[in-house]
Order: sequence, then structure tokens, then C-alpha cells
Amino acid sequence: MKEEIEEWKKLMLVHKFAMDEVNTKLHILNEEFQHIHQSNPIEHMKSRLKSQNGIVQKLERKGYTLTPENARRHVHDIAGIRITCSFTSDIYHVSRMIQQQRDLTVVQSKDYIQQAKPNGYQSLHLIVEVPVFLAASTEKTLVEIQLRTAAMDFWASLEHKLFYKFDREIPPALRSELKSAAETMKALDEKMEAIKKEMDFLKSGQVFT
Repeated sequence: MKEEIEEWKKLMLVHKFAMDEVNTKLHILNEEFQHIHQSNPIEHMKSRLKSQNGIVQKLERKGYTLTPENARRHVHDIAGIRITCSFTSDIYHVSRMIQQQRDLTVVQSKDYIQQAKPNGYQSLHLIVEVPVFLAASTEKTLVEIQLRTAAMDFWASLEHKLFYKFDREIPPALRSELKSAAETMKALDEKMEAIKKEMDFLKSGQVFT
């Protein structure tokens, strides 16, 4: 029993370290854009470590035995980072920068922007593997990174609240309203992207006049 407690403790600690590693890389990119470049694709960032209770619940839903090893193998969002961007194109720009980091390995990429989930959810998910250097070992650990626009993030936050308010069973009428709202958010992001392109075009034209 004591040994298993220690294993859970190490699991949580290693994922915290992995999250800190990725956060450091992202903060460096963020500060570089703030101080060197004229625009910054990152609006803000937020990170969280899933609780042990949350991990156990996810293992139960997946039908796995409740062990730290199964958590490591089958729960890929123990450490999570959310990046909010101004425009959809910024999401892919930041994603490319993350994938160019030499000591990060992208093990999974799910694009729910090009192909939204049935409920309307939109976001770009990356699962990255980062080496965590401990005193006696190196632990390759997974971190989930979600990239969204502000509109996508607002929608996801509302859906999340309703999901738990109704014990994971959102009434059909509300599900329909949420799906419609997601389509509206997508149209808004597309409109803002068109404005950005027009703005960039006008700025580039002014440079050469």
C-alpha cells in the first residue's frame, strides 16, 4: 500500500515537472514575441494538473485497473496546457513552433477545428512527450496542449459548465443550441481571420508606397 502511494506521488510530481518544462518553453516564445516581434499570436496561457481523483475517474470510465502505471499509459491529459490565440491562423503558427522544439516529440495531433466534434467543439490538441530529468532517471512524460481562439474557449467553457451541471447528460434542446452557437463562433472566427488578412494586405501595401 505504501509503495503504491509513493508511485502515485511520483506520477503526479513527474507530470508537474513536465508541465513546468513545457510552460517554460511557451513563456520564452511568448516573451520573444512581446519584445522582439511586432505581433504576438499568443493571447494567454493556462495550465492545470489533473487531480488524482480525476485520474481515477477517467481510468474507471475507460475500464482500466486503478494503478499509476495504467494512469501513465492511458490518461494523456494529466498535465494540461491551454493556449488562447487571437486568430485561427495563429493556432497553426504556434503549433508549428511547438513541433519545432527539438526536445519535444508530438505523439498525437487532433484537429477539431478542421473537423469539429459532433457537439460542435473546436480546438487543436497536441500530445507532446517531454523528457524529465530526475536525480536517478529520465522520465519521458506526456503533456496535452490545447490551442483555441477566444471564441472557441468561451464556447468550450460554457459547454463544460453545462456538462457537469446536468451530470454529463445535457438536454437535447440545449445540445442543439450549443451546436448552433459553435457554428456562430466558427463564422465569427472566419470573419476575424478575413479582417486580419485584409489588414495585413493593407499594411504591406503601405510599406511599399
